[in-house]
Order: sequence, then C-alpha cells, then structure tokens
Amino acid sequence: QAKECNGVKASIDTSKPNPNEVEFDNLYLDMNGIIHPCTHPEDKPAPKNEDEMMVAIFEYIDRIFNIVRPRRLLYMAIDGVAPRAKMNQQRSRRFRASKEGMEAAEEKQKIRQEILAKGGILPPEEVKERFDSNCITPGTEFMDNLAKCLRYYIADRLNSDPGWKNLTVILSDASAPGEGEHKIMDYIRRQRAQPNHDPNTHHCLCGADADLIMLGLATHEPNFTIIREEFKPNKPKPCSLCNQMGHEVKDCQGLPREKQGKHDQFADSLPTSEQEFIFIRLCVLREYLERELTMASLPFTFDFERSIDDWVFMCFFVGNDFLPHLPSLEIREGAIDRLVNIYKNVVHKTGGYLTESGFVNLQRVQMIMLAVGEVEDSIFKKRKDDDDNFKRRQKEKRKRMKRDHPSFIPGGQFSPQALGNRSSPQAISNPRQTAFEMRMHDRQNSTTSSPNTSLTSDGTPSPAGGIKRKAEDSDSEPEPEDNIRLWEAGWKQRYYKNKFDVDASDEKFRRKVVQSYVEGLCWVLRYYYQGCASWNWYYPFHYAPFASDFDGIADMPSDFEKGSKPFKPLEQLMGVFPAASGNFLPPTWRKLMTDPESSIIDFYPEDFAIDLNGKKYAWQGVALLPFVDERRLRAALEEVYPDLTPEENRRNSLGGDVLFVGKHHPLCDFIVEQYKSKNDEVVDIPPELCHGIQGKLTLNDNAVLPDQTVESPVPMLRDLTQNSAISISFKDPQFDEDFVFKATVLPGAKKPPPVLKPGDWEKTNNDGRPWRPQLGFNRDRKPVHLDQSAFRTLGGMPAMYANAVPLGAYGNPYSRPLLSGQQQIPKLLSNLRPQDSWRGPTPLFQQSPQRSAGAAPLLAWNRMLPAQSQYQPSQYQGLGGPMSYPQRPEDRMDRGRQV
Repeated sequence: QAKECNGVKASIDTSKPNPNEVEFDNLYLDMNGIIHPCTHPEDKPAPKNEDEMMVAIFEYIDRIFNIVRPRRLLYMAIDGVAPRAKMNQQRSRRFRASKEGMEAAEEKQKIRQEILAKGGILPPEEVKERFDSNCITPGTEFMDNLAKCLRYYIADRLNSDPGWKNLTVILSDASAPGEGEHKIMDYIRRQRAQPNHDPNTHHCLCGADADLIMLGLATHEPNFTIIREEFKPNKPKPCSLCNQMGHEVKDCQGLPREKQGKHDQFADSLPTSEQEFIFIRLCVLREYLERELTMASLPFTFDFERSIDDWVFMCFFVGNDFLPHLPSLEIREGAIDRLVNIYKNVVHKTGGYLTESGFVNLQRVQMIMLAVGEVEDSIFKKRKDDDDNFKRRQKEKRKRMKRDHPSFIPGGQFSPQALGNRSSPQAISNPRQTAFEMRMHDRQNSTTSSPNTSLTSDGTPSPAGGIKRKAEDSDSEPEPEDNIRLWEAGWKQRYYKNKFDVDASDEKFRRKVVQSYVEGLCWVLRYYYQGCASWNWYYPFHYAPFASDFDGIADMPSDFEKGSKPFKPLEQLMGVFPAASGNFLPPTWRKLMTDPESSIIDFYPEDFAIDLNGKKYAWQGVALLPFVDERRLRAALEEVYPDLTPEENRRNSLGGDVLFVGKHHPLCDFIVEQYKSKNDEVVDIPPELCHGIQGKLTLNDNAVLPDQTVESPVPMLRDLTQNSAISISFKDPQFDEDFVFKATVLPGAKKPPPVLKPGDWEKTNNDGRPWRPQLGFNRDRKPVHLDQSAFRTLGGMPAMYANAVPLGAYGNPYSRPLLSGQQQIPKLLSNLRPQDSWRGPTPLFQQSPQRSAGAAPLLAWNRMLPAQSQYQPSQYQGLGGPMSYPQRPEDRMDRGRQV
C-alpha cells in the first residue's frame, strides 16, 4: 500500500521485487468486477459523478498492479456483447435491478412520509440522480467513455511508472465481442498453441466470479493464481433515511441521534479501511483435487488432467451462468461431493473419462446422471427433514431469546454501558428526577401490557375479545406456498405440471427439455475449453429436468451451427434492457419498448412474476420473463436503423483489441516503423521482441502516438503533452474453425513443488484457532514478534517501551506463541542480519500494519530500527541488485519454491 505523508500519497516503485515473494508474468483484469464496485460501492459513499468513477477505477487498477507487479503483460478485458446463452441471464439481472430499484425508492418514500407524519426527525432528502448500473452494458455512452479513459490511463502509466517500463498492455474494450473472462481465456488458449509460448508463464487473473476458478483449471497451466477481494460479510450500512447505523430502512423510527462518547461526530461515519485482497493458488487446489480424484485399479490409465476436466464438467450441474441447476443438486447440500463419489463409483463401468478437450462423451455422462437419478427421491426427503429441523431450532432459539430478554432497560444516563468503553463516564445529574421517570415508565408499561387486556391500534384497550396476532409477532415466519412438494410421492408429475404446464406423461416434451439441457452442457464445456461454439444457441426454458430423465441421451446430437455471428451492441441493449433503462438507447429505438402499438412490446413487461422455486429470498428465485425472439427483434429494428446518428452507428459497430507499449519496450520501434511506412497490411508480431507473445497487428485510426498530446477525458486530470507511448490494433493468432485446443499440460512445464503438508488434509488443522490467510506466498514466513516475558523486560526500559502491551491484547494477526526452544527477543534481534532480511520475509518494521487495530503499541519497540542504516542498502537486492528489474531465474523451480 502507498504510504501517506502530509496528506500526499507517495507512489510505489513497482519495478522492485514483489513483496509477496512471488514474481508474476501476466496480469489479467476482468474489468467488470472492478467497474461495478467503483461506480456504486456498498461500503462507502458513491462517487458524485462519472469523472470521480473513472478516477476510482484508475486507483483500483493501481492497487491491484502494486500487489501483483506483472513483468510481461497486462491484459484488461471489459465485457463485450455476450453470446445469446448469456443474454438471458443478463436480461433477468437487469429487469430485476430495475424493478428492485423502483420498489426500494417507493418503499423509502412511503416510510419517510409515515415517519414525518408521526413527528419523526429525518435529514432533508438529497436531490441526487440515481446511478443506473444498467449503463455498464456494451453500446452505452458510459462504456464508450470508459474505453477512452482507459486508453488515457494506460498511456499515462507507460510514460510515468517504472513498473510499466517493459510491459505489453492489451485493452479489449466493450466493442470487442465476448465476455471479459472468456476473452482472457481465448487469449491464453491461443498463445499456448504457439511454438514460442513459455510453458512456465505465471498467470494472475483478477476477478470475483467463481467460474474463474473453473476457467483457470481448464487452462492446465501449472502456475495460475486468482486475486480477488477478501469477502467480509455483515459490513455495517447506514439507514438510507436517517443515515444512522444499527437498523434498516424498514425499522427506521426517525429518532434523533443520541450522542455517543467524546468524539460524537465520528459515531456514524462508515469505517473507511483499505480493501484487502486474497490470492487463490490453483496449484494448491490441484493438489487437493489430485488427492480427491486419484483412483486405483482403473480399467484404463489414470490421467489426472483428464479427471480435472471431468470435475469441472460435473460442477456445471450445480448451476452456471447459462443453465439452471438440476432440482436434486444444491451446492450447499454437498452436491459436488455427491457427484464426485458417484463419479468414482461409476467410472469403472464407463471405460473412460466423461470429457476430452471440451467435448462430451454422452454415453458415459448418461451413466453418471442415472446414478444420481436413483437417489433423487432420498435427496428430496432429506432436504425436507433438514429444513424442518432447522425451522424447529430457530423457533426454539426465538422463544429462548424472548424469555431471556429483560422486560425493561433503563435509558439516558443510567443506560447500561458496554465493558471496555473508553469514553469517560459523565457525571450524574438530577438522579431523583431520572429515578421518578423510570418508575413511572415501568408502572405505565405494567398497566398497559396486562396479560388480560388487549390493545387496539391506537393504544386504547379493545372491547371484549382479543385481536389476531400479527404475523411478525408469531413464532414462525410466513412460508411461500410450495405446490411441488418434492418430498411427497408424485413429485415429478407436479413439477412438470407447475413449471412447464405440461403433463409428466408427455414424453415428447420431456425429451425436448432434456435434449436442450444436454445441448447446453455440451455448449458450456465447449465454451470453457474451445471458445464460443455458437453465438445464437440458448436454453429455452426457465427450469431444468430431473437427473432421472437423462435416459437415452447417448444418441442425442450435440453439434452447433457454424459461422454464427454475435449481436451488435445496440441490438444487445434491446435484448437485455427493461423499458426503464431505455434512456440509454436512441429515441426511436426506445419507443419500441414503450409504445403499445410496438410489434415487440411483449418483450418489455412492466411487471413480472418471480418464482421462489423452493428458495426463501426473491433474489434466489426465477424471474419469469418472456424469451426474446431474435427474428422478431431484428425485423422491428430494421425500421429504426436509418434513424441512427453517425456517433450511434460507431458505438453500434464491433471493434477489437488494442496493444500499447512504452518507449523502452523492444517492440516500440517496430510499431513506429509501421506507422511511418503507413503499412495498411496485417503484420505478425516478432515474438522475440514481445516476450514470446504472438498475434497480428494493424494500424489504428485513433492511435496513441509518440510526441502527440493525449487529451484527458477527465477534466480533473492533466493532458499528456510529452507522450512517448504508442498503440496499435491487435488480433489473437487465428486458427481453422475445426481446430481443437488440447487440454493438457504443455511439454517443458515444471510442476510447482507441493505446498500442502500432511496436516492440511485434516478438516480442522488450526488447533481450534480462527483461520487467517497467510501473508504472501512464503508459508514459512515468521514475523518478528515478542512474547510476554519480553514485554516484562521492556517494562523497566525507557518510556517509549513502557506502554507497550502484550500482542494478544489486540488479537494481532502477526503474533504467534513462541515455539518450544525458540529464543526470546535479545537473540531474535541479533539474528536479523542484513544478508538474511531480504532473502525471505519482509521485516515487520517495513510492513504497513494492514490488519492490526493495535499496531502502534506493537511497533513501539521497533521505532528506532529503521534508523540503523545497515538494513537499508540491501532492501531490494534479492533479485538482481538494487532498483534493477527482476531477472527471470534460469531454473523455474526457484520460483516454484516461493509458491
């Protein structure tokens, strides 16, 4: 993290060795995972305008870059036009977001009026235009502006940041078709198929989607790491009506805020802490999977790489972005473990693996699915039993809490204070009056809440007889009606009748649903391993079939039409946007969404049903939206295409990737020559000039060129008047449509040394202590620390040490109890020799205390150490001398030991 001095952040020299003790070659950014939290964050105030959003995105990328420090390639991929199979999910998400946003605004306004009518106190309503996150879709002006801002950002960093000096940067913006993560995977696949590719390249992919783990495994690259935000649940959020913490909008009463402690002005401010990140090392996951999937006595040769592909394929059954999950397979019920056990039992009969390089053997898949179908009935019954047991425990817990809750808690100056509250207690004033008020309050409560008296809504006793108890006061919560009752006999008939409106005896229809689902499984696996098999295919139902219906799938065709093309950006907007987001479209196109006479008005319902489908919350349910008919949509758009302006036509065209390099990059002079000679032909990248990267280059009309000013699209940022970076259009290496990318480990790839130890196989291996992620890639990093006796020793030393407290007092993550035989502090300090201190872990006095609330006392004894100059010169000499760019080790096993 950047150090801050007098309010100014000092830049970090990312050309120095990575403090996480690992060197990455390539960093890939799935940009949509960065754009969303920067434009509408959940844990801090939202940016005021689009310019602030862009700066927030720049700062986020800088933060990731400072952590990863790639040495060869930075690849930024923004979601472009998605395949039709993905557009159904995008449509569902955007319709829901629009509906939920409108409902939340209406509910907030209603509660506001009720509170004000009762005399409550609320801050004045902010006149602020709500940011519609639906604009983060290809074809909108927002995405077009984002692409311009990122081009400026890349040029600025190539000019000014030493860590970018020899870096190749590729930007694939929203005009290039394909989802961001799949554009990244397509790039990796195509580079792996080149003769100059380094099989020991260390990849790092930034993104929060779970499917990135599957995609990373599908590459079969030995060094693949995912970096993602550390998820911290239950972050406090202020009420959006009164801006106070501790309650939600629906519970707001409009009460004035009570003063809390001496520094009351900070009481309701959100804790602003730097976002922390975690690495997921797929080489470690591969170790776990190897232990889990290895099978003995097989009738064929065991191949771990093929078994990983089968595991990735089986995970599709529990749900993905393109298919609904099977009713009997819920990931939270251990569905993946169940599938693995069935797979290991059945694979002896199959005679081989389920998949090969992205192609499915349906005869073998049928055997697995029918084995799941045999236990479907028992799965549904167990699910019901578990659900009933959970409800019973919750009911007992509510009763217990109600019984143990005190009938009266004094407020004001006599209110209970939490132990350890550091605010100084205030003097008691007028205790007699306060005591009298408490007695009167208690007497009033006991009178009005007499067990034999019922109250009306206005607080007066009701006539004879009570009123019906409200649902929210009851012990059980209202449950959505379940008409399927999967735990009772006849579940299959009820499912097809309710979900598909057909009789279960309609074998032809069930066959059609199963065929579509099987096509989907083949399409998804092909998408993960070979690229998009068809831009037009999609699953045409809202629900999945049962596993027991997969009988006879071996003969089903699984081929897809060749030569299909993606939608254009504005066409996709028409396919995924609700009418409420029509302001992002041209006026005549927007009219098609709202005009009652429009031929496609049925695609844009103002309201729609959400089927909970056995779930508890609306966001888990199925949005029952009509599917878009592509032929009807295109026919309607033909009439409004002539209305597009030249700017809208430009935004509606499909683009490609752009490659950037700085003046120190070996490829720079080659690109400059192409522009000087005005060579319009496609040329190959010389791989020896670009870290082995291959592809095609063509001149770019809006190129960033040396000695030409790069104008800033963000008013608060300066123009680049002394630019030395250059850009050019880039295209991945091309292959025949029938070419098959092999899903294998490449020759020459070195397997990283094992990371897991015997104790890691146990489920509880932390001696009962809460789990914490390790810092950096060196598992044996031992932070400098003091034990209790050392603090007692320091107690008699000068005042700067006298107030130091034991490490455990603040639960510091750096602290560990001393092992038996380990020396205490005097010996510990003497062992910190300069030649050792940078070979392994970063010394504690150089680390910023990221996680510790009690960092100041912890570091008190260490304050004088940085002044000892013998520690400074050797700070970055671990990989080739101070301030030098890190050299790649000859033996890649050296790098492996860091992981």
